[in-house]
Amino acid sequence: MLRQPFLDQDFLLETSQAVHLYHEYAENLPIVDYHCHLSPEEIAADKRWENLTQIWLYGDHYKWRAMRTAGVAEEYCTGSVSDWEKFEKWAAVLPMLLRNPLYHWTHLELRRYFGIGDLLLGPDTARQIWERGREKLAEAGMSCRGLLRSSRVRLLCTTDDPTDTLEHHAALRADSAFDVQVLPAWRPDRGMAVEDPAAFNAWVDLLGERADVDVSDFGSYVDALRRRHDFFQEQGCCLSDHGLETAYADDYTEPEVRAAFAKLRSGRALNEEEKGKFLSAMLYEFGVMDYEKSWVQQYHFGAMRDNNTRRLRAVGPNTGFDSVGDRPVAAPLSRMLDRLDRAGKLTRTILYNLNPRDNAVMASMLGNFQDGSVPGKMQYGAAWWVLDQKDGMERQMEALSQMGVLRLFVGMVTDSRSFLSYTRHEYFRRILCNLLGRDMAQGLIPDDPDWVGEVVRDLSYNNAVRYFGLDLPPAG
Repeated sequence: MLRQPFLDQDFLLETSQAVHLYHEYAENLPIVDYHCHLSPEEIAADKRWENLTQIWLYGDHYKWRAMRTAGVAEEYCTGSVSDWEKFEKWAAVLPMLLRNPLYHWTHLELRRYFGIGDLLLGPDTARQIWERGREKLAEAGMSCRGLLRSSRVRLLCTTDDPTDTLEHHAALRADSAFDVQVLPAWRPDRGMAVEDPAAFNAWVDLLGERADVDVSDFGSYVDALRRRHDFFQEQGCCLSDHGLETAYADDYTEPEVRAAFAKLRSGRALNEEEKGKFLSAMLYEFGVMDYEKSWVQQYHFGAMRDNNTRRLRAVGPNTGFDSVGDRPVAAPLSRMLDRLDRAGKLTRTILYNLNPRDNAVMASMLGNFQDGSVPGKMQYGAAWWVLDQKDGMERQMEALSQMGVLRLFVGMVTDSRSFLSYTRHEYFRRILCNLLGRDMAQGLIPDDPDWVGEVVRDLSYNNAVRYFGLDLPPAG
């Protein structure tokens, strides 16, 4: 094993083969980020930030969870204290996070975007790093668009509700001065959020308004969704995404689903049986829509959301109170995919799991529905959320290698709201090169750098371009 200083040029690369693969084949590749939560409005406006708190801590529930754990009061996470006070607290917490991926990500971002490689963030360096960060953020290239360009992003897909107007996507397409493609992605989770009938009905009313449909029954509800699906296609959308605790594939009849929708529209909550049937029907309808347009559908399974009721009421959703769930997924997922397959409506599909317990389930489930029509039609998605760190990425690729075809993997996504998160692609590529380089050194795969280097290029970039049918040149 090679020995190296923290975060040097050969960070995470343990063999000479890994070093060669990364620096010769992966390091300078462009990026396709086909699933993220960046704001198209901010990109269209080319937003800028004044300080590190604004670009780093606003909305970052990863950091907030760590700060709370370290005893930092909520006012320094989501409260109204000054940006400097929030940053100072984060700087005090970071040295506690050895072996947490936040320690790597933070220092990678400081080095790659701010040129701060001579200091580690902590209480003694906080003021110096804060000032250097402010100076750097004032430079022309540190806007939203500048960061995307410097990260070599060629295309990104945001995450958009069916009721979104997509006006900012339209503005970006019309802007010939910006050369990064920004496409919408269909995320219809609110169309299945039936736990709160009042909120669901308010959303359905807005959907009907956007689609110019009077949503009076289940048929008109699906019609309104289809019209918006068509609109998304017109705006360049080519994929969908669903955030689910588990899959749903209960048996149902048309009258049962119509009755469930009518009950919801009357303001009454569904019982568990009615909910299961309604959600199962909706997943089928969404799957058919995607198949008809040859979109890729993505399913993110396993998040148990809004666990802390008191905090949810105080600071809202997506603030760091979600965790890994353990609901069974194998049987309902098999039935869900089989229902679409039996109807001849199963489109290209990417499956992500949050619980590492389910790695083998996902990796093995894919083979049941590969049909020879598209190489790697059924994909095991990149390690996600709490798993997008060294161990999680390695375990995901190990499962895929042993139960599927790693060679066809479509690679990494940021799944992030931060414009600094593109270091995660670097992180992934280093881990990939180390995995393959170690196999080469141990004689587990041929010690052929040109052949294995092409594999690295494909997993890092080319496979995504081919799989999604993107109008981008291959890397080679």
